[in-house]
Amino acid sequence: MANTLSHDVVIIGGGSAGIATASSLLKRRSSLDIAVIEPSEDHYYQPGWTMVGGGVFDAPVTRRRTASVMPKAVTWIKQAAATFQPDDNQVTLDDGTVLSYKLLVVAPGIRLAWEQIEGLEETLGKNGVTSNYRYDLAPYTWELVRNLKSGRAIFSQPPMPIKCAGAPQKAMYLSCNAWEDRSVLGDIEVEFHNAGGVLFGVEAYVPALMEYVERYGIGLKLGSNLVSVDGAAKIATFETAEGMVTREFGMLHVVPPQVAPKFVADSPLAAESGFVDVDQYTMQHVRYPNIFGLGDAGSMPNAKTMAAARKQAPIVALNALAVLDGNQPAADYDGYGSCPLTVERGKIILAEFGYGGKLLPSFPTWLIDGTRPTKLSWLLKSEVLPWVYWNGMLKGREWLAKPHERRSA
Repeated sequence: MANTLSHDVVIIGGGSAGIATASSLLKRRSSLDIAVIEPSEDHYYQPGWTMVGGGVFDAPVTRRRTASVMPKAVTWIKQAAATFQPDDNQVTLDDGTVLSYKLLVVAPGIRLAWEQIEGLEETLGKNGVTSNYRYDLAPYTWELVRNLKSGRAIFSQPPMPIKCAGAPQKAMYLSCNAWEDRSVLGDIEVEFHNAGGVLFGVEAYVPALMEYVERYGIGLKLGSNLVSVDGAAKIATFETAEGMVTREFGMLHVVPPQVAPKFVADSPLAAESGFVDVDQYTMQHVRYPNIFGLGDAGSMPNAKTMAAARKQAPIVALNALAVLDGNQPAADYDGYGSCPLTVERGKIILAEFGYGGKLLPSFPTWLIDGTRPTKLSWLLKSEVLPWVYWNGMLKGREWLAKPHERRSA
């Protein structure tokens, strides 16, 4: 018979969203019995990988042992979740263990579907094919940038949703800036193949980004989706409205298609999209009131960024405790997400926005105008935000992330 364990709160996922939520819950109610389900021994600060690929950070500074960031008061279960039985308030793990809960938080992140691009997996990390979306590959991006002197460099972006929709461009701009500094940019043909129809989804930031597209001489290919890679021949194939297009390359930076984790998509918790079916404001499940979803695995239509999870975790903590106490959710999420667009080494366009593309700046425009590249935004990303992540967000310190009371219906 399966081993059954019981906890007040079970959190699926020990990434940014899961640990921040656990810490925010414990900050408000230290007596809670919380279990965090996370199989990985390593925890990553993924926004740093862009900087690794741009030669700004060394990869190891973005990685810590999970044990060092897991809140001491929680029970860490080093397993993966397998199935959900929400009608019985239970989760079954890979090893058959059954966990029962009063409240469930689902935050396992998003799955990188490398396999959806034909030929990609076997050529990643060699033949000039790289991606900042993997810890082990981001250093290879910088190696390619350092060594490329001529030829074609291609940067791809798949259809939405993806985590950090600005990251495909960030890799490109930092690469171009490095080539510009070495006076080889004129010998490199740079192309940006974006499956979407616009350069960036929030119009206010497009003019400044277009200035860099023009400065670096980037060939902008919208509606162009990478479907296959022949690494040995150095040929990438794109699907466009006009048909298939093949391009030779010296360097190819790939962003993989991204989907909900299979065990979520196949579960009773899934929306049609495969992600956890939650109310976009309260992040409470639409069918199971004692279940919440947040982070990249949630069905909310926000930009999937670490900054979004930083805002979401305290709101879920507040709402989860309200539900545990027999009340209705007490706080609202406005869709906030942040995308610090690294347009050159030392300058960033700090895109901050919420639902409907509404601009939600954290700072007054006299200090940081998010629609323009600034040095202060660079300092924020390179120095301040990593420190805030490790010492604030993961520890339940809700700097610039205090939840506000829910709007009355």
